[in-house]
Amino acid sequence: MRIGFDATPAVRQGGGIGRYTRELLQALYSADPESQYRLFYASRSPIPYPLPGPLPANFHARHLPFDDVWLARVWQRAQIPLPVETITGSIDVFHSPDFTLPPVRRGTRTLLTVHDLSFIRDPDSAAPVLRQYLNRVVPRSVARADHVLADSFATRADLVEMYRTPPEKIFVLYSGVNAVFRPIADSATLAAVRAKYHLGESPFILAVGTLQPRKNYVRLIQAFAQLPITNYQLRLVIAGGQGWLYDSIFAEVERLKLQTRVVFPGFVADADLPALYSAARALAYPSLYEGFGLPMLEAMACGTPVVTSTASCLPEVAGDAALCVPPTDVEALAHALDKVVSDESLRAELVTKGLARAKEFTWAKAARELVEKYRALLSFPSPQSRL
Repeated sequence: MRIGFDATPAVRQGGGIGRYTRELLQALYSADPESQYRLFYASRSPIPYPLPGPLPANFHARHLPFDDVWLARVWQRAQIPLPVETITGSIDVFHSPDFTLPPVRRGTRTLLTVHDLSFIRDPDSAAPVLRQYLNRVVPRSVARADHVLADSFATRADLVEMYRTPPEKIFVLYSGVNAVFRPIADSATLAAVRAKYHLGESPFILAVGTLQPRKNYVRLIQAFAQLPITNYQLRLVIAGGQGWLYDSIFAEVERLKLQTRVVFPGFVADADLPALYSAARALAYPSLYEGFGLPMLEAMACGTPVVTSTASCLPEVAGDAALCVPPTDVEALAHALDKVVSDESLRAELVTKGLARAKEFTWAKAARELVEKYRALLSFPSPQSRL
């Protein structure tokens, strides 16, 4: 097979879809030594996040030295029918891992990954300009794609409901947990990550994810403020880069006078996450909506108890290995956080279940399933026109 792959998210985005794409590519290196992969990525130099390397002999990458916004303007906004093969050369299958599909030549099969439909389910979580763009281009891309990959069965159900996408066209591909995520007990390593991100020595609840409304950080801060006085030394660490519509998050910290107890270390490097998870007393992941929720599994793999929400796919991914509460119920969230921090019996139970749950999700398994999907696409009826 000759497979074209848009690796732009891998080099442009630090968390979320960027990490997903890097992990999947790394796993594909081992899962498919026979097919020819023709990657491309658009980014001005220096590249923020290099592709995982070294590339195997059957993987070839082309760097387009301009911002990816130019591809969006050409392919999605202007809808210029410039086929992606102009960049990749002749291919049998093209895979876009980030919501939108470029034009392809007749006969090229297409696979599109849609991680979630948060811009529909939770419209206030996206800036208006971005929401308008996604509402225009994503349904068009989904309709054009031969097959669609969803991160969870919850996202699959959303695609069927919102876009009337035929269920047989959608396949669920779960993310995995990298083997680097494991309990870190070395005191020097834990102290180093605390020092690097100015966390101090106090115990802390950790939240991981871009600062944006969908992460439900305002209610998390409110719940944190309700914890019993016995937890006064506890801190809340919200690790993530500034996304959009985040002013209310900082405003809530000031309103509740929690400036000394809520810490914003910014974006945390992938290499530091295992130690950060391991150092935390618990992970709080009370999102209003997610397509998968990988930080939950990474925390579980590090032996850290998890409190999450009942929204979208989160119970599907967490199974019985986390405490799940309604995302808008601040009192329930506070109660769950208090229990997971102070109840040693519950903590031990969640740690055991979490370690077992995380082992069910591997990138090697995801890559094998993806290669099978590529092969299945070759038997899909050849399209007449894809421009």
